[in-house]
Amino acid sequence: MTASGSADLVIVANRLPVDRVVEPDGTSSWRRSPGGLVSALEPVMRVHDGAWIGWTGGTSEESDDLAPFVEDGMQLVPVPLSAREVEEFYEGFSNATLWPLYHDVVAKPLFKREWWESYKRVNQRFAERAAEVAAPGAMVWVHDYQLQLVPQLLRELRPDLRIGFFLHIPFPPAELFSQLPWRRAVLEGLLGADIVGFHLPGGAQNFVRLVRQRVGHKTHRDLVTLPDGRQVRAAAYPISIDAADFEDLARSPDVTRRAEAIRAALGNPKRVLLGVDRLDYTKGIYPRLRAYAELVADGTFDVEDTVFVQVATPSRERVDEYRKMRDEIDMLVGRVNGDLGQIGRPAISYLHSSYPREEMAALYRAADIMVVTPYRDGMNLVCKEYVACRYDNDGALVLSEFAGAAHELSQAWLVNPYDINGMKAAIVEAANADPKELTRRMKAMRKTVAEHDVDRWATGFLDELDAVRPSGRRRVRRPSA
Repeated sequence: MTASGSADLVIVANRLPVDRVVEPDGTSSWRRSPGGLVSALEPVMRVHDGAWIGWTGGTSEESDDLAPFVEDGMQLVPVPLSAREVEEFYEGFSNATLWPLYHDVVAKPLFKREWWESYKRVNQRFAERAAEVAAPGAMVWVHDYQLQLVPQLLRELRPDLRIGFFLHIPFPPAELFSQLPWRRAVLEGLLGADIVGFHLPGGAQNFVRLVRQRVGHKTHRDLVTLPDGRQVRAAAYPISIDAADFEDLARSPDVTRRAEAIRAALGNPKRVLLGVDRLDYTKGIYPRLRAYAELVADGTFDVEDTVFVQVATPSRERVDEYRKMRDEIDMLVGRVNGDLGQIGRPAISYLHSSYPREEMAALYRAADIMVVTPYRDGMNLVCKEYVACRYDNDGALVLSEFAGAAHELSQAWLVNPYDINGMKAAIVEAANADPKELTRRMKAMRKTVAEHDVDRWATGFLDELDAVRPSGRRRVRRPSA
């Protein structure tokens, strides 16, 4: 394929960084999606004439215009998915095969051949769009588990490109990954990249070990040497948040007033505990609420002065596993509040909805204890957002040791989410901790989050990818401070 594009930097992700908004009068517009990835990459894209390739979230049957467009100064290139591909590629192979497999088989993964065929077709389509858009010698950064075949497919089309890949979820050990019938094809797909990035060193080590065992290439530490002499580096690049932006938001008068209003609406309790998660079986919401309910039932906490606020953002509600989990949590909350709550004083305030960043910052400010207990999580940015918002160096974080963030936030109360009694003990210890102890822990965590922010993550990865080719190539221009 002829290199005919003009973008020096191409981001390839499952979704575009915008959401379609339909107005009451039937007209539609685009709104920037929330999230640190967009914030981190937008400045580099602007100075670099970058392009972002992704799915709009709708189906090709519904979309009347899938031509590239510019929104908020960003060049966006839609990739169409049919209704069947949404079912097989996205809901099927991506989220019913890879997602549970990569999250330690918390739920049983399904292996369907027709899903795999759809996954290959869609990955080919993404690779072709990237090949069309990228300028000669450009950098292409492919993101996440939905697009693991894109690096190799793109390299076959455009060998002149520098290709990076970053996995936003955990990468499993060989014992789990080897269950995948198409394991070698996925590994070879990732080896099309020059740099394969993971949140933690363990993920990179798992990948290198699997390449050596299942593909047979030579490896040395974090390097894989291919038969043609090209080297692929697998390394850890822990993702983070825009810490300064969250702190500024938390300090704003509107958020301060809203945090006070939230506590007032809860009855001005002595203690507010908070959980914020996407409604997903990997997040450990059920055991967390059960642990809290037992603490109320045994008299450790009293609904008169303590409340647990759980925000569960709707997620993949067309998938059976998610619908079942929502029903289970609904029943648990209803039973707990029926048995332990009082009029105007529920034990658990359960919110099945999504909220803007301002409301989340207010919740972080209102909460005395943040409880984050996933069974498995690549990183988990919610706990970092909470830390960034605690500018008074108060508050406590109870964090699963199986979240990637636990490797950086070691001053949190770390727990095993499978150990209900251990979780209860950690929550009680955090609730009764001396203020000086809370300050010591929070100061250390805030320093880590501030120093290792999302800009450092993006810049670090792109700098290394930019250095892959010899001098003489166009270098990536950084946004001015």
